[in-house]
Amino acid sequence: MDATTYGWLILAFPLAGSMIIAFGWKLLPGRAAGWIGTAAIGLSFLVTLGALFQILGLPAEERQLTDSLYDYASAGGLDIQMNILVDPLSVFMCLVVSGISTMIHLYSISYVTSDRGFNRFFSYLNFFVFSMLLLVLAGNIVLLIVGWAFVGFASYALISFWYRRTTATEAGMKAFVINVVGDIGLVLAALFIFRELGTFDLLAIFEQAPEQFSTNEGVVVLIGILLLVGAFAKSAQVPFHTWLPDAMEGPTPVSALIHAATMVTAGVYLIGRFYPIFEIALTAADIAAIVGLVTLLIAATIALVVTDNKRIIAYSTMSQIGYMIMGVGIGAYSAAFFHLMTHAFFKALLFMTAGSVIGAMANRQNIDLMGGFRRSLPFTSALLIIGCLALAAFPGTSGFFSKDAILAFAEYRGGAYWVFAIGGYIGALMTAIYAFRIGFRIVAGPPCEVARDLEQGVHHHVEPQNPATGEAEDTDVGFPGEKHNIAEDNWPMKIAMSVLGIGALFSGYIQVPGVTDVLHTFLEGSFEDSKLYFEQPTDAAEWRGLATGALISLTGIAIAHHFFLRNRAAAARLQARLPGLHTFLANKWYFDEAIDLLIVRPTLAFGRWCDSTFERYVVEGLVSGAQGVAKGGNSAVRTAQSGYLRSYALLLFVGFAGLGLYFLIAGS
Repeated sequence: MDATTYGWLILAFPLAGSMIIAFGWKLLPGRAAGWIGTAAIGLSFLVTLGALFQILGLPAEERQLTDSLYDYASAGGLDIQMNILVDPLSVFMCLVVSGISTMIHLYSISYVTSDRGFNRFFSYLNFFVFSMLLLVLAGNIVLLIVGWAFVGFASYALISFWYRRTTATEAGMKAFVINVVGDIGLVLAALFIFRELGTFDLLAIFEQAPEQFSTNEGVVVLIGILLLVGAFAKSAQVPFHTWLPDAMEGPTPVSALIHAATMVTAGVYLIGRFYPIFEIALTAADIAAIVGLVTLLIAATIALVVTDNKRIIAYSTMSQIGYMIMGVGIGAYSAAFFHLMTHAFFKALLFMTAGSVIGAMANRQNIDLMGGFRRSLPFTSALLIIGCLALAAFPGTSGFFSKDAILAFAEYRGGAYWVFAIGGYIGALMTAIYAFRIGFRIVAGPPCEVARDLEQGVHHHVEPQNPATGEAEDTDVGFPGEKHNIAEDNWPMKIAMSVLGIGALFSGYIQVPGVTDVLHTFLEGSFEDSKLYFEQPTDAAEWRGLATGALISLTGIAIAHHFFLRNRAAAARLQARLPGLHTFLANKWYFDEAIDLLIVRPTLAFGRWCDSTFERYVVEGLVSGAQGVAKGGNSAVRTAQSGYLRSYALLLFVGFAGLGLYFLIAGS
């Protein structure tokens, strides 16, 4: 089979898995839906490997392959095909998405085993993965938008999975609405592209853009900004980020899937895929880099103070995606996608360890209630520390090589780009602190009550409740299941976490300065016309950056050790000294309140005015007026319809006389 045939199979397996589970769930025994869903994504990963080997067998300049299933629309110069683009970038993204998603599916078999919506969960998961794969394989911008919209819908379904929990349904709606705003930006960008270039085909767009647009021309900058609106909304960048922490209302595997391998990486992919546009629209590229930097710093500050375990990791995701957006914005394409890959490993791992700890805590997520799990949850604790090390960019771990590759490129570009390097290093320090705020608070220190019970073989139990509100719940359909699973007792969870732990430790070695350059070389086929891709800092400069990053990582871990392990009272004293700052950060910079004040309330007020005033007096007035005119006209027509032939002849004569008079006057 050729690479494009493999491409269609990559899409076919998760779609088939979703459909089989959705329509055949009544016939599936036990946990069969989980195994079918996992096998579907695993097969997608295997055929992605087939596409990879086919691509590697071609010269670098011939690695962009397209194939069309059928013509979707072809008329009047419009040619939209159901086609896919199989190239190094799409294959790389498919490997990350399908590989990480397979592990998340495997983990989920045990994690949601007692949930009444078990079958529905795996149908949704498979559809989510299919949507993301469609997005990255799309050969034209219309199909990309379809995948983009499917991802938004699937995220809504999964975030709101426990639909009888009010906080979950509200979070799902919030994510959906914000992502629709991004969808509008992407659709408008597509329309402008078609107006200027006359095509929706991606390769044709990339070929024509440098010929049709001049640097920083108004229309191309507008297209770039509209693309960024879509990217920022999907990847939770300021100011479209507020949906992401609320998305933690979904089951923990959903959090891992959204944050590690699928949805939030879509914006990074979009900017990287449209690099020919952004290398012309320099202003838009600079906006991407600035927003990425601002996002990574804001999210890191919030992660230092929030106490919900999953939300700390969520803000970490927002921050790390900020690094990637900044990377593609400054032209560090291979470094940004390198970090996307390593981040997928350690972020999925961190969410899985969080799920295991939350299971031990009987669904409670506050880290202030946790501590000392190193003996009661030894496997989970070890994998949690590995995830924290990679997130903190500890020397030798995957995050160490990928994060500093972005900052080294910023240093290489010099000038104003030093701002991105310095800001990135400040963010790296905070990252190391909040990463080990999690690690030290949960793993080390004196055991909490739950940890002590687990050491005696007693699983903690509390009455089902919403961890965000404390509201009492039950375990019926639409709520979490009654059983809280931990990795120590479930081999599917252990296997998935072990694989991700290995990736978190060692995946960074595919790109070591002066030693290996695997990913950068492989992606050349997708960036062969880039002005920036083949500009790289020297090995010596990269190693200096790695040394700086190592020092910052160790410093951050030392600070976390002081405040969160050795002298926990110091953290409380610091909070007491800076109550205003702590409140400001704990309230997430008041972004939700600002959006409510500036957007939500005015919109609701306008809607109420339309309902009470505009509709009543204007719309209804027009309708009443139109009714009056219609009645009057109807009455006049009825009067004219007398039934007398002489009346009709008179009207006909008057009409022709009027026409003759008109032409007589016009002719003179």
